[in-house]
Amino acid sequence: MSQFFQIHPDNPQQRLIKQAAQIIHGGGIVALPTDSCYALVCHLDDKSAVERLRRIRGIDEKHHLTLLCRDLSEIGVYARVDNRQFRLLKAATPGPFTFILEATKCVPRRLSHPSRKTIGLRVPENAIVQALLEELKQPLLGTTLILPGDDDTPLTDADHIREKLEKQIELIVDGGACSLEPTTVIDLSGNEPELVRQGRGDAAVFGL
Repeated sequence: MSQFFQIHPDNPQQRLIKQAAQIIHGGGIVALPTDSCYALVCHLDDKSAVERLRRIRGIDEKHHLTLLCRDLSEIGVYARVDNRQFRLLKAATPGPFTFILEATKCVPRRLSHPSRKTIGLRVPENAIVQALLEELKQPLLGTTLILPGDDDTPLTDADHIREKLEKQIELIVDGGACSLEPTTVIDLSGNEPELVRQGRGDAAVFGL
């Protein structure tokens, strides 16, 4: 049975953030709001939690999971970023964008795309996520909270998420209203930016 935390969207209660971090360290999967829609997240290095997260979402290893990072410098640890890519990232972070980049050796091989060796990364503009990342001192691994059969429609209401997932995940964070749109996904691994999914972020920043 899931725990259910009501966390203030602008001033997250540190006591609850610490408890959420402990749940993640213990192998838990957490549903939490971001600056786009709700996401399912778990510990980067927890293989069984990652496998369980994929099962809940109904996705295989070819579906990019996303590293939620604190800032650009943390992205640089987990992805190869040249000067051109850095300028593009700087113009759009933090914000509702997910970037596909070549993974570094800091990313476990089982998490990167099996043939392309790429990974999704983002810097969310959300106080709850940022507080949790600061507490953990490392990225979270996450994916948009879309359940199998929901026609790419993300879950955005904490009570609805509780109804659907309370027996499958360890914690649901109610952080108030959330966007109905997922992130905009931009592939920066090639010579030119490529729009993979149009979401909440304005792709015009990348000339798309």
